[in-house]
Amino acid sequence: MTETFAVTVPKGYRVGVWEVREPIATGAFGSVYAGRRVGEGAEGLPRTVALKFLPTGTGTPRQLTHLRELVERELALLRRLHRPRLIRMYETLTVDDPDRPELDGATVLVLERAERSLSTLLASSPRPADGPALLAQICEGLAQLHSAGWVHGDLKPGNVLLMADGSVRLADFNMAAELDGTHAYTPAFSTADYTPPELLWCEIGERGRRIRPSADVWAFGVLAHLVLTGSFPLPGATPAVRRDAAVAYARGTDTLRLSPELPDTWREIVRACLARTHADRIGVEALLRRVRAAEGGGGRRPFGLPLPRQVRAARLLPALRRSRREAAAAAAAPTAATAALGYGITTWAGDAAENGAAHAGAAAASYGADELRTDRGVPPAYRLLIVETAHDCGREGVTPALIAAMLKVESNFDPNLSDPAKDEYGIARWTPKVLRWWMNEDGTPGETVPEPPFPPAESIPAMGRYLCWIAPRLDTGLPGDKRVLLAAAYRTSYRKVNDAGGVPPKYRDYAERIAYHLKEYTPPGRP
Repeated sequence: MTETFAVTVPKGYRVGVWEVREPIATGAFGSVYAGRRVGEGAEGLPRTVALKFLPTGTGTPRQLTHLRELVERELALLRRLHRPRLIRMYETLTVDDPDRPELDGATVLVLERAERSLSTLLASSPRPADGPALLAQICEGLAQLHSAGWVHGDLKPGNVLLMADGSVRLADFNMAAELDGTHAYTPAFSTADYTPPELLWCEIGERGRRIRPSADVWAFGVLAHLVLTGSFPLPGATPAVRRDAAVAYARGTDTLRLSPELPDTWREIVRACLARTHADRIGVEALLRRVRAAEGGGGRRPFGLPLPRQVRAARLLPALRRSRREAAAAAAAPTAATAALGYGITTWAGDAAENGAAHAGAAAASYGADELRTDRGVPPAYRLLIVETAHDCGREGVTPALIAAMLKVESNFDPNLSDPAKDEYGIARWTPKVLRWWMNEDGTPGETVPEPPFPPAESIPAMGRYLCWIAPRLDTGLPGDKRVLLAAAYRTSYRKVNDAGGVPPKYRDYAERIAYHLKEYTPPGRP
């Protein structure tokens, strides 16, 4: 396999009673590997699991604080809640291996192993035949969470897992939070397409962003429309445009335009989920009753119980057992376990055959495909981060293609780049004392100068913030592509670009390489 994993663990490595096997998936902060039980004294545990490695023993103080907070959220829920529709955690371990400093101190979550995520299924079958049954199980999972006093906070296809028997599990609980009265408090991160409009403009307090259970209901409505029609319920070719449409809808200046392919019964369900205000949205228990009736169960199945195993297998396994060629063509990954912290799993290692060979497959490889080409070598692990970083800025010229082109030229997407002679490190070639000023979302400099290595999850958003700051400071009327001018200013300064009336001679070779990769990464038809 060719992907760069956030946490590299060699095959055969032992942690507790588990032996690490083939890689499954990776994200910005953690990586997931298949695990096989080989030790004694593990009666009652399955033979195979998913091992989620989180590097809680290494990194900068700020990164570790953030990562541990996310780990604690996920652990708190998984330790306290054991429900049929939630991914099961068997145990947690801490790596004690001073001879491997990159692994020493890592937290390992031993999780139930899934076949694939819903996002990979949708990549190969945008409108799965058993969509209503899948949605009924997803809704059961939400009802189980809410009845226990928790909010998921990041419901989306990548966080819905399909098991070998066709049943569904909700996963990736690092944004989940326990209700404190009518609200919970979560980190200020979620996927825009599944975020209710009231959270798109809310303020972030000391405890995080206030969120209600109705946020999960909104996300379910979006997901249901996507599963049943293959499209989003709000118009727009990009997440940023759809985000603006959601805000306009909530303010009453736009209306929902649901697909005509949505069945009438489900149309009413989706409308009830996507009410303009949180107070008008349907509650999850009433939603579950309506979903079960629409799915055909009529509410007769006991709460939380799956469809009979034979029915589930007959309905789902044909979709799950696709050929290697079909899965590769669809960039689907049928051996997903769970999502890594912060940004979810973004690179899926793919279908591991019995002979141990793995092919590259990425559920997120197509994310933002209308803004960033999927066939020109941008690593799938960084796509979501690149696209969302550009969206967070929103200024002219700061595009996913620009950020990808700059990462290519700066480091060739190498997260471990180290150039002590220039004091530059990581995927975006940050100088530590400069990164200090751009690593915080609120624009305040860090209290201390960070020390390399700088993870992509920190370096790429910081690049976006700096470009966003540069953009309005470039003189209007400068000749050439503004994106190339922004890149030149990133490499030198906006003042030098303004003084030179364009790209300074010293940086023209750099600018030409940026321009080349901009053209390479920009989809046809986009400027």
